[in-house]
This record gives sequence, C-alpha cells and structure tokens, in this order.
Amino acid sequence: MQQTPDVTADETTAEPQGAMATPPVAERHPVTSEHHDRTRVDDYEWLRDKGSAEVTAYLEAENAYTQKQTAHLADLRAAIFDEIKARTRETDLSVPTRNRGHWYYGRSFEGREYGASCRVPVTDPDDWSPPRPAEDCAPDQPALPGEELLLDLDALAEGHDFFSLGGSSISPDSTLLAYSTDVVGDERYTIRVLDLATREHRPDEIVGVIGGATWDPSGEHLYYTTVDESWRSDKVWRHTLGTAQADDELVHHEEDGRFFVGVGRSRSDRFVVVAAGSKVTSEYRFLDSQDPEAGFQVFSPRREGLEYSLDHAVVGGQDVFLVLHNHTGPDFELGTAPIAPTPPEEWAALLPHDPAVRLEDVDAFAGHLVVHQRSQGLTQLRILELGSGPDAPAVSDDYLVGFDHEVYSVGSGSNPGFHQPTVRLGYTTMAVPSSVYDYDVRTRELTLLRRAPVLGGYDPADYEEHRLWATADDGERVPISIVVRIGAREDSGGGTRPVPTLLYGYGAYELSMDPYFSVARLSLLDRGAAFAIAHVRGGGEMGRRWYDDGKLLRKQHSFSDFIACARHLVDTGWARPETLVAEGASAGGLLVGAVANQAPELFAGIAAGVPFVDNLTTMLDASLPLTVTEYDEWGDPAADPEIYDYMAAYAPYDNVTATTYPPILAETSLNDTRVLYVEPAKWVAKLRATAVNGADVLLRTEMSAGHGGVSGRYKSWHERAFTLAWVLDRMGLAAVAPTPSGGPAAPNP
Repeated sequence: MQQTPDVTADETTAEPQGAMATPPVAERHPVTSEHHDRTRVDDYEWLRDKGSAEVTAYLEAENAYTQKQTAHLADLRAAIFDEIKARTRETDLSVPTRNRGHWYYGRSFEGREYGASCRVPVTDPDDWSPPRPAEDCAPDQPALPGEELLLDLDALAEGHDFFSLGGSSISPDSTLLAYSTDVVGDERYTIRVLDLATREHRPDEIVGVIGGATWDPSGEHLYYTTVDESWRSDKVWRHTLGTAQADDELVHHEEDGRFFVGVGRSRSDRFVVVAAGSKVTSEYRFLDSQDPEAGFQVFSPRREGLEYSLDHAVVGGQDVFLVLHNHTGPDFELGTAPIAPTPPEEWAALLPHDPAVRLEDVDAFAGHLVVHQRSQGLTQLRILELGSGPDAPAVSDDYLVGFDHEVYSVGSGSNPGFHQPTVRLGYTTMAVPSSVYDYDVRTRELTLLRRAPVLGGYDPADYEEHRLWATADDGERVPISIVVRIGAREDSGGGTRPVPTLLYGYGAYELSMDPYFSVARLSLLDRGAAFAIAHVRGGGEMGRRWYDDGKLLRKQHSFSDFIACARHLVDTGWARPETLVAEGASAGGLLVGAVANQAPELFAGIAAGVPFVDNLTTMLDASLPLTVTEYDEWGDPAADPEIYDYMAAYAPYDNVTATTYPPILAETSLNDTRVLYVEPAKWVAKLRATAVNGADVLLRTEMSAGHGGVSGRYKSWHERAFTLAWVLDRMGLAAVAPTPSGGPAAPNP
C-alpha cells in the first residue's frame, strides 16, 4: 500500500514566524515591440525560455522565497490537510452506472492516490436500481459479488511524478477497454487497448492524443483527436484495431485556426459525430451506421455566429436529429430535423426560444428528453416526455424536476443507456455535499442514492446559504452566492458583524461558476470565514447576454462586476476590506489580477491560480498555444488597434504600477499548456520590482504538473491546504481553531 506523509517536504524545514528572506529580483532584459504605432517595452520576456538554466534558477529561487515567507504556516497547512483527510472517506466507491450488460463504478482506497474502476454483470435486466456495494471493503476484497477490476490507476501511475487518466471507453461488445493516460501534465495522452478477458494489452498504442477515444458502433475502429503545434485540436482520426498508428485514416482536418474539433457517438449508438466549433460558430458531420457507405456528411455548413449541437432522437415514432441552436435567438431553441443535411431555415421548433430561459444542453433517450437550462442564475433540469406514435403530440408532457434550496446546482450525468427509464442526477449546494439521485420518468419518483459522506459529524444545517445581488456601475444586478457557518456573524449584542470572506470569481467563456460543495472549504467556514462566488459577466449564469456583455470590448464589465460584489459585501456588513480576500484561477486569475490593479484597497490578499495575466503578449503572438482560437473571446490585438488599446488598458501585467498592492500569491505549473508558467512569472517579477510592497508578492511553481495542478488526491489536498493557509493568514484567522461539528461558530477578529 502506498503511504502518503501527513506533511510535505517543505513543511519539515519550517522557520519561526517572522523569518525574512531576501526576495528574488529578476534581471531586466528589455524587449521593444511596435503595434499600430504603439511602442511596448517588456523587461521580463526572457522568462519564457523554459529550458534555460537561468529561468529554472529564478523559478526555484521564487519557490524558496515563498517557502521561507510561509514557513510560519507549516503547522496550519498540516492541520488543514489533516482536516480534509479526516472528513473524507478514503476507502469509498461511487454509485454504479448501468451500461449495456454491466454496472460500472469507481473505488478509492485509504493511502492510495488514484483508485480503481470496476464492474459487475447485470443480473436482472428489468431492474434499474443500482446494486448497493459494501462500504469500507479492503482493497483485496470485492465490493460486489462478481466484481471485475478494469483499471488499477495506482499501478498505472507507479514510477511517475504526475498521472492523469484522460478517458476510458468500453467497446460495444463490452470485451475491450480503450483508455488514455498522461504522465507529464501537458495533456498529450497515449491510448492503449486492454483485453478484459485476458488482461493483456492489444498491440495498439496511439500517442499524442487529446482526451480519450470513441468506439465506432461496430467495435472495429477507434476515433480520436490530435492537436497542432499551438495546442488546438485540429484533426480527427480513425484507427482500425490491430494496425499501426501510422496507417490511421484522417477523418477531418480543421484548417481554420479559430476552430476546435472533437468526436463522439450518439447515445442511441447509431451515429458517429464530428464537431467543429469556434467560440461563436459550429459545424457538425455525421456518419450513419445504417448507411456507412455514405461516409461523413455535413449536417449544416458553418455560418458565422450560428451555434448548434446535434443528437439523435425518436419523436412521434420518427427518427430525427435534435438541434439545439441560436438561429432564432441568443438563448437557444431546441428543434428537430430529418436524418439528412438540413439548413437552419428548415429546423422545426420543439422548444421555441425564450429570452428568460437559457437552453444549454439536451440528453436524448428513447422516450424522453432531458434539457439542461438556467433561469435567474440557477440551473434547472427539464423533462420532455415524447409522444410514441405518428398521431401523438411530439411532447406529451413538459416539466421541471423541483428542488427547494435558495441556491443550488443540478445536472444529469452517467446516463449511457438510450432505453433506460431513469435519469441519473447530480445535485449540490454550498452546504449540501454532492448528491446522486435517480429520477424515474415512469413514476416521477426522485430517489436519493448517495450523498458524498463528510466524516466527523458534519451537518449541512450548521451553515446558511444566500443569494445576494450587487449593483454594478452601469446598474446591472450581479448575483452573489454566499455560505457561512450559522452564528459566525452574530455579535455580542445580538446583531450582525462582518466576517472574513473569500470572494471567488471567473467570468469568461460563458462558463458558469455555479454553487458547489467543498470539503476543503470547511476549513475556512469552521474558522469563522464566509465563502462567496461573484457571478460576474463573461460567465453564463444569466444567459447568453451575460456572456456577451463580458468579453471582447466589454471585458471591463467582468472586473467592475467583481469590484461591485466586493463593495456590496462591505457596504451590507458581510465583510470588511481588511479581511476580504479575492481568488480566481486561469481566466479567473486575469479577473483578480485586473482587480488588484483597479481596486487594491478593497482586498487583504489576492490568490491567483495559473493566472492568465499577460494576456496582451499572448494574444499578440499567433504562434502561442490557443491564441488564434481565443480571438472570438478576447479579440485580435495584432489586427485591430481598438482591441489592442482596450486590452492594454486592463491587462494585469501591463498595468502594474508603483502602488501598494494586497499581498499576492500566484501559483502555476511548469508544464501548463493552457496558461504558460511565464505569465505569472513575469507578473510577479514586475510586481516585485514596481509595487511599493513588492516583497509581499509570492510565486509558487509546481515543477511537475499542468494546468490542473498536481495529480493524486493527497497531493492535491496538500496543494489546497497551502493556498487556504495563506488565505486564512491574510484574514487574520491563522491562529483560530476550527469549530467542532455541532458546536457554536468560531470567533473571529
């Protein structure tokens, strides 16, 4: 059994609080560039040379400085790690999911980083109730009778500092398992095929893949995707089992640099679908297994600004394509089309466009559809029961699956069977742990199958959750989701008082930061802090307009919304600037980086994870990973002087000034291919040299990880404990003991 220590290596060399190290100072090597008659000088572009010994030495010096400056938090980091560990059922398993003739589930084991995937045969084909595995099984004992081990992830990870499973897919006859792994962190995966009867790998090995593999309906071929030099998925390939990768057939090569490609199979197993999409335009190709000689056909050729998705359903007894599209309105409409290439003018509305409801996705089953939608900033699941005959209405009933909490997130998943009568749902709030339900469409019964266990007597009733609304500079109302331990805001006179608060934000790509539960977050809440999410423009929480109003030449709305949320928390007595900390990662790192420049007085600290803070440099260089595909999100500053000026006015790196900043913790990974390590490295170097309090800026670089940070659950717990200890220190709560379960809220300054 692999053992994981309770402290990390740097914690064993902790120095007394107050020990002060000399901060690294990066040398300046000015590089001058000209765009649109504007001159730009960059002193730290030399840090981009990843293979340079000088760059490595600088990053290691920054790591050493961060270690010394946070040495006084070693005990707190260890305590938070222990709290996460103590609250987590380490030997555990997921709710089994039925796929063809088996129930599939995952197992985790105490002391192991990654766990295993398993399956057992379906014994009663008419019973859709998942079997109940035995809990706390020893690793060498089956959780269910007839258990078959599919993948032992710890064995696959052995000998590697980093390990990630890109995906796994069972062949249509359930005898082969195609899976992909990355042992570097650069998200280039290798696919292998395991014979589940012999436990031997087939000779097939496919390298340089992004993600996983898709079986064709016959089980004779695998489809997969590769990337170009700028890390854009641009090619879809078909691999015939038993042949060399060099002989694989190129199915589609996307030459437009704005477009990504992907491949999948319809839930009905009839169609293989190749999707090509930019940020604002879609195009789908389909291969019908009932007519394979026709090859891949374009369903509807791309039109600039037209987005759609494609799936197969049976409506009124007729095979149709389901088309979720924005042809009739920005918040999307659900339509149907014949099984043939069809222009948008001929798509028939099944759910017409409604400006109050954003349709986001649809899952097709034999007798019903599940529509993912959102309204007033909250997710919803909508069931459409389908008519079964030519004379029946297309939709016989249309209703929402209801939940009672003020703020929550709900979605469907793990529903591979086209003919299954149940819908597997996931549900959570900021206080209610992730919960798995089965909804039976026949009886309309909602059955709780499992709520993620939180050990130590955790009770959601000990916490209060609210939806607040801030007012932005232009009058827009911006939602805030917030959670705090009950009693934490009470003062001695029976009134309320501000509490230290961590404000999180993202605000890009129409991705919504919906309310979610976190075991690690309890280490904040139980010390008397609040956690809030600012649902700023640029995300998708309030519909397509919310996204459109926070990108390109309206990106400033994301930053001003976040500032408005912070001010609302202060003005309404929830928080005070002296103990208010901002956090964001990736594009959220750009958000908090810009906010640090624009409103430093509002925050006691800024935690920026893999932050996209040198975005002007990145977007000016079309050879860098993802730049061209991002033009629809940020604009092309090399081609458009207006975009250049607008981006230059908010880019965090370009707007560092000689002012007093909140203390900043920037965390990155050397092998990140999405946001290169050089962005936070340059940002920190400039802050260190320019800010009045440059010594308060810290850079922490994981030297063997990618965009998602370290791999393995224990390593990730240590990584989160590091960040949370720093946040608690900025809040003045580093010395506060957590409130025990069932006890009164912890005091706070």
